[in-house]
Amino acid sequence: MRSRYILLVEDNPLDEDLTLRALKKHHIRNTVVVARDGAEALDFLFARGAHAGRRREDLPDIVLLDLNLPKLSGLEVIKAIRADADTRLLPVVILTSSRQDSDVAEGYGNGANSYVVKPIDFNQFSEAVRQLGLYWLAINESPLPG
Repeated sequence: MRSRYILLVEDNPLDEDLTLRALKKHHIRNTVVVARDGAEALDFLFARGAHAGRRREDLPDIVLLDLNLPKLSGLEVIKAIRADADTRLLPVVILTSSRQDSDVAEGYGNGANSYVVKPIDFNQFSEAVRQLGLYWLAINESPLPG
Protein backbone atom coordinates (compact mmCIF):
# COMPACT_ATOMS: atom_id res chain seq x y z
CA MET A 1 0.00 0.00 0.00
CA ARG A 2 1.41 3.37 -0.99
CA SER A 3 1.67 6.44 1.21
CA ARG A 4 -1.05 9.06 0.87
CA TYR A 5 0.31 12.58 0.54
CA ILE A 6 0.17 15.82 -1.38
CA LEU A 7 3.07 17.36 -3.29
CA LEU A 8 2.80 21.15 -3.07
CA VAL A 9 5.06 22.92 -5.56
CA GLU A 10 5.18 26.53 -4.40
CA ASP A 11 8.03 29.03 -4.23
CA ASN A 12 6.18 31.78 -2.33
CA PRO A 13 6.51 31.17 1.45
CA LEU A 14 3.30 33.12 2.15
CA ASP A 15 1.26 31.05 -0.35
CA GLU A 16 2.84 27.87 1.03
CA ASP A 17 1.83 28.86 4.56
CA LEU A 18 -1.70 29.81 3.47
CA THR A 19 -2.13 26.48 1.69
CA LEU A 20 -0.87 24.48 4.67
CA ARG A 21 -3.09 26.47 7.05
CA ALA A 22 -6.13 25.96 4.82
CA LEU A 23 -5.52 22.20 4.61
CA LYS A 24 -5.17 21.99 8.38
CA LYS A 25 -8.25 24.17 8.97
CA HIS A 26 -10.36 21.77 6.90
CA HIS A 27 -8.93 18.64 8.54
CA ILE A 28 -7.16 17.42 5.43
CA ARG A 29 -4.61 15.33 7.23
CA ASN A 30 -2.57 14.03 4.33
CA THR A 31 1.13 14.68 4.71
CA VAL A 32 2.24 17.60 2.54
CA VAL A 33 5.65 17.51 0.88
CA VAL A 34 6.77 20.93 -0.35
CA ALA A 35 9.03 21.54 -3.34
CA ARG A 36 10.04 25.18 -3.75
CA ASP A 37 11.00 25.15 -7.42
CA GLY A 38 10.30 23.14 -10.55
CA ALA A 39 13.61 21.28 -10.53
CA GLU A 40 13.11 20.16 -6.92
CA ALA A 41 9.60 18.93 -7.78
CA LEU A 42 10.91 16.75 -10.60
CA ASP A 43 13.85 15.53 -8.51
CA PHE A 44 11.34 14.48 -5.85
CA LEU A 45 8.92 12.78 -8.26
CA PHE A 46 11.66 10.98 -10.17
CA ALA A 47 13.70 10.12 -7.02
CA ARG A 48 16.91 11.77 -8.10
CA GLY A 49 19.36 14.31 -6.70
CA ALA A 50 18.63 15.06 -3.04
CA HIS A 51 15.67 12.65 -3.25
CA ALA A 52 17.57 9.70 -4.74
CA GLY A 53 16.80 7.51 -1.70
CA ARG A 54 13.03 7.86 -2.09
CA ARG A 55 11.03 5.04 -3.65
CA ARG A 56 10.07 6.37 -7.08
CA GLU A 57 6.86 4.35 -7.20
CA ASP A 58 5.62 6.06 -4.01
CA LEU A 59 3.80 8.90 -5.78
CA PRO A 60 1.63 11.60 -4.22
CA ASP A 61 -2.16 11.47 -4.48
CA ILE A 62 -2.07 14.89 -6.10
CA VAL A 63 0.35 17.60 -7.15
CA LEU A 64 -0.67 21.18 -6.41
CA LEU A 65 1.48 23.11 -8.86
CA ASP A 66 2.19 26.82 -9.13
CA LEU A 67 3.04 28.07 -12.63
CA ASN A 68 5.57 30.78 -11.85
CA LEU A 69 8.46 28.86 -10.34
CA PRO A 70 12.24 29.29 -10.29
CA LYS A 71 14.52 26.95 -12.27
CA LEU A 72 11.69 25.24 -14.20
CA SER A 73 8.22 26.68 -14.73
CA GLY A 74 5.08 24.83 -13.73
CA LEU A 75 4.39 24.19 -17.41
CA GLU A 76 7.80 22.54 -17.80
CA VAL A 77 7.09 20.44 -14.72
CA ILE A 78 3.75 19.22 -16.02
CA LYS A 79 5.28 18.41 -19.43
CA ALA A 80 7.90 16.22 -17.70
CA ILE A 81 5.24 14.55 -15.54
CA ARG A 82 3.10 13.70 -18.57
CA ALA A 83 6.10 12.50 -20.61
CA ASP A 84 7.03 9.80 -18.08
CA ALA A 85 5.14 6.49 -18.09
CA ASP A 86 5.20 6.22 -14.28
CA THR A 87 3.80 9.70 -13.63
CA ARG A 88 1.67 10.47 -16.68
CA LEU A 89 -1.60 9.66 -14.85
CA LEU A 90 -0.68 11.57 -11.69
CA PRO A 91 -3.39 14.13 -10.88
CA VAL A 92 -1.98 17.64 -11.27
CA VAL A 93 -3.90 20.74 -10.22
CA ILE A 94 -2.43 24.06 -11.25
CA LEU A 95 -2.89 26.43 -8.31
CA THR A 96 -1.72 29.85 -9.42
CA SER A 97 -2.42 33.56 -9.33
CA SER A 98 -2.43 33.83 -13.14
CA ARG A 99 -5.78 34.41 -14.82
CA GLN A 100 -4.24 34.75 -18.29
CA ASP A 101 -6.18 32.84 -20.93
CA SER A 102 -2.91 31.65 -22.47
CA ASP A 103 -1.76 30.14 -19.14
CA VAL A 104 -5.09 28.36 -18.68
CA ALA A 105 -4.97 27.00 -22.25
CA GLU A 106 -1.32 25.93 -21.91
CA GLY A 107 -1.98 24.32 -18.54
CA TYR A 108 -4.79 22.18 -19.86
CA GLY A 109 -2.98 21.64 -23.17
CA ASN A 110 -0.04 20.15 -21.29
CA GLY A 111 -2.20 17.81 -19.26
CA ALA A 112 -3.39 19.62 -16.12
CA ASN A 113 -6.39 17.95 -14.53
CA SER A 114 -7.61 21.25 -13.14
CA TYR A 115 -6.70 24.95 -13.13
CA VAL A 116 -7.51 27.00 -10.02
CA VAL A 117 -6.78 30.69 -9.59
CA LYS A 118 -5.71 31.51 -6.04
CA PRO A 119 -8.23 33.88 -4.48
CA ILE A 120 -6.67 36.88 -2.73
CA ASP A 121 -8.95 36.69 0.32
CA PHE A 122 -7.83 34.02 2.85
CA ASN A 123 -11.37 32.77 3.50
CA GLN A 124 -12.00 32.32 -0.23
CA PHE A 125 -8.56 30.71 -0.63
CA SER A 126 -9.27 28.41 2.30
CA GLU A 127 -12.60 27.37 0.79
CA ALA A 128 -10.95 26.69 -2.59
CA VAL A 129 -8.35 24.46 -0.89
CA ARG A 130 -11.11 22.68 1.06
CA GLN A 131 -12.98 21.93 -2.15
CA LEU A 132 -9.79 20.74 -3.86
CA GLY A 133 -9.01 18.44 -0.96
CA LEU A 134 -12.54 17.09 -0.77
CA TYR A 135 -12.75 16.38 -4.48
CA TRP A 136 -9.24 15.13 -5.26
CA LEU A 137 -8.56 13.25 -2.02
CA ALA A 138 -12.00 11.96 -0.99
CA ILE A 139 -14.33 11.80 -4.00
CA ASN A 140 -12.13 11.30 -7.05
CA GLU A 141 -10.96 7.78 -7.92
CA SER A 142 -7.21 7.82 -8.41
CA PRO A 143 -5.77 6.23 -11.55
CA LEU A 144 -2.70 5.24 -9.54
CA PRO A 145 -2.37 1.83 -7.92
CA GLY A 146 -3.06 2.06 -4.34
